[in-house]
Amino acid sequence: MKSLQNWRSGSPAEGRIHNFIGKCGGLPAAAARLTAHAFVFIFATGFLFAAEDERPVVDASKVAVEKIADAALPTFHIVGDSTVRSGGTGVGLWGWGERIAPFFDTNKINVVNHAIGGRSARTYYTEGRWQKVADAIKPGDFVIVQFGHNDQGRIGDPAMKGRPDGKGISDETVEDTKPDGTKELVHTFGWYMAKFAGDAEAKGATAIICSPIPHKQRWESGRDFANIAEWDEQVAKNNGALYFDLTMVITDAYKKVGKEKVEAFFADKGTHTTDSGAQFNAACVIAGLKSLPNDPLEQFLSEKGKAVEPYKPDMQIISTNTPAKPINP
Repeated sequence: MKSLQNWRSGSPAEGRIHNFIGKCGGLPAAAARLTAHAFVFIFATGFLFAAEDERPVVDASKVAVEKIADAALPTFHIVGDSTVRSGGTGVGLWGWGERIAPFFDTNKINVVNHAIGGRSARTYYTEGRWQKVADAIKPGDFVIVQFGHNDQGRIGDPAMKGRPDGKGISDETVEDTKPDGTKELVHTFGWYMAKFAGDAEAKGATAIICSPIPHKQRWESGRDFANIAEWDEQVAKNNGALYFDLTMVITDAYKKVGKEKVEAFFADKGTHTTDSGAQFNAACVIAGLKSLPNDPLEQFLSEKGKAVEPYKPDMQIISTNTPAKPINP
């Protein structure tokens, strides 16, 4: 229980916020609050997250449900948040999952994007979205899962909109009382990711976990999502899933094209991509997939997909797990 309680409160980021507000003591209360809110992004526990959570939770009723075109074919299921699927949203935000289909031969495989904006691994599970995906999975399918952008924050803080999960991969839980008085038992990030991977493999599918796309501010030096990537890799190894570090695949690709071009890949302050950015990141996903052992999706790629070079990191470790075998081969 201790690790999750630390996740709830008392974090270094929380302390810095209080220290900053204290330094504003000479200001009127309202001014102090406004000044404190100017600290939009705080670096803590390996994450970049909003002090005042302005990340929107997309209204699911306005998101079209993608259907499997040909039930006789295997399906590439995509699960994630708004960095995977943004739908344009009127301001030119697009996710890599919306631009990846051309890399596949859709006469051989269905490509279905189940991602929805504003979700964490926790809320994707608790809203019942994962169950709908699991119900659609059949032997021979592939399921790729990317979460992390909405999973950070303090459990129990209303400003976080019920999205933060616990840090780590253990089975520890913490009870969260929601604004309406209902209670929820919150698991760790790794628990939810293991649930997704385990359910997919139980249906005879190949589960693939990838770390999140990096923020615009976090690719030039160091790395983004260090903790998430570590937990993702551990979950994959512990559950027989495949894993690749998409954060670093994209980071290395950004370094090759340079800052000026990368600036045009982002439609907002540093999280969501433009159409060109989504296309670029989709190619990076293909590069990551092609780096997996035995290149499990090779036979399903289009000529465009086959033209993408596999990712070859200098120091990065890619999972050596083999793809899951169908229940009824």
